[in-house]
Amino acid sequence: MSAPLDLLTELVATAEGRCAYAEARFVHTREEGLAVRNGLVDDVEAQETAGVGIRVRVGGSWGFAATNDVTPSGLERALAEALALAEAQPRVPEAPLAPVAPATGHWVAPHERDALEVPLEERLALLLAADEAMRGDQRIARTEATLMAARIEKAFASTEGAACTQLHVECGAGIAATAVGGDELQTRSYPMAHGGLLAQAGWEHVAAMELAAHAPRVAAEAVELLTAPELPEGRRTVVLGGEQLALQVHESVGHALELDRIQLGEASYAGTSWVGAQDVREGALRYGSEQVSITADATLPLGLGTFGWDDEGVAGHRTPLVVDGVLRAALSDRTSAAALGLDASAGCARADGFARQPIVRMTNVSIEPGAAGSLDDLLADTEDGALFLETNRSWSIDDRRWHFQFGTEVAREVRGGELGRLYRNGSYAGITPQFWGSCDAVCGPQAWRPWGIGNCGKGEPGQVMRVSHGTAPARFRDVQVGVA
Repeated sequence: MSAPLDLLTELVATAEGRCAYAEARFVHTREEGLAVRNGLVDDVEAQETAGVGIRVRVGGSWGFAATNDVTPSGLERALAEALALAEAQPRVPEAPLAPVAPATGHWVAPHERDALEVPLEERLALLLAADEAMRGDQRIARTEATLMAARIEKAFASTEGAACTQLHVECGAGIAATAVGGDELQTRSYPMAHGGLLAQAGWEHVAAMELAAHAPRVAAEAVELLTAPELPEGRRTVVLGGEQLALQVHESVGHALELDRIQLGEASYAGTSWVGAQDVREGALRYGSEQVSITADATLPLGLGTFGWDDEGVAGHRTPLVVDGVLRAALSDRTSAAALGLDASAGCARADGFARQPIVRMTNVSIEPGAAGSLDDLLADTEDGALFLETNRSWSIDDRRWHFQFGTEVAREVRGGELGRLYRNGSYAGITPQFWGSCDAVCGPQAWRPWGIGNCGKGEPGQVMRVSHGTAPARFRDVQVGVA
């Protein structure tokens, strides 16, 4: 990485005196995806990109250009293009950027064995074994096993003295069985839906899932769902499993607290937020009950939103967003933080590859563990007729992150402090502050873990980002269920 970093450092040095600020990012991404379906290899896909993105500021206007010609002449042409674009922008008052200490050093994601270094045959054998273990019952119409591995090298330099490098190592896997009977079709997944459980970790993360060992249970539950009664509509106490709660946090807290949305700078693609800039400035908005404390943490082990520095050179750190149910901060980059008068960026500037500008993206936004013990402890403390909902099936939320509706693969009735009758087509709906205000218990550290989400979309042109959410099962009162 020394050669790209040296090139970037020399490049931004030539930008001094030609603009108010310049930064250059080198990103080399290598990613492979495998998929097995019904006993056959369905997909083996490999992608590799490398290049440099250059962002400059002239007065108050930004210019950005990217190139895969990582030579001094190629970088100079991209710098000239970025400068020309900034100078062509309508003149706006020059506003300050939130201050940052120059980023220097090298950061490596903790991992034991890079999954990309595991032979292809070994990775496929793991998936085929899990797929085979899900088949046998004639009602199982489709079995799937998927695996992803990625390695991302980055270098960053700026006219403020930043010169740093980092290495990200990511992987994950999952299985799913789909059963068909009569007019019903039901799918069951493990460890989570929508592509499996991803993490910033090595092959040891995939091996620990023991996919083949869980496969028979996954298939049996898919078949069981075919004859389970449909969840009736009503209002119930619900306990959300960790994976479902992770998506709840992602959609109704993480996106709602992105400061560019709050400042109406991200409205055309994925909406704004019900939270106002004044709410962030005052830090007194009631977001949920006293059981709800939520933190953005770019240092979380296994987190897909973990890094040494964000794509503006801000060091990864923890930011309490909601403390005892009260809003305290938002997710920001240097521009949005300064516009709100904040002392520092929350370190949430992230870009999808070298050819996109950094925008405000979540780091790892997690609900802090509570005092309700294990899931068994929480169920034992929950009244008969409540529901346990787990594994996301679908989601919908409005442009202000206010009204939402989620579907789950499984709903089970709580009876006698244990899990009882199974329902198919679980679902629930609510309004963000009312829902979080109804939370009266969160399980403890023994039930808490990070859940990776690999397909978060935002921006125009669109950018895909990976992020994790730490959760433990939690209980919510008087929730509308059976809505889909």
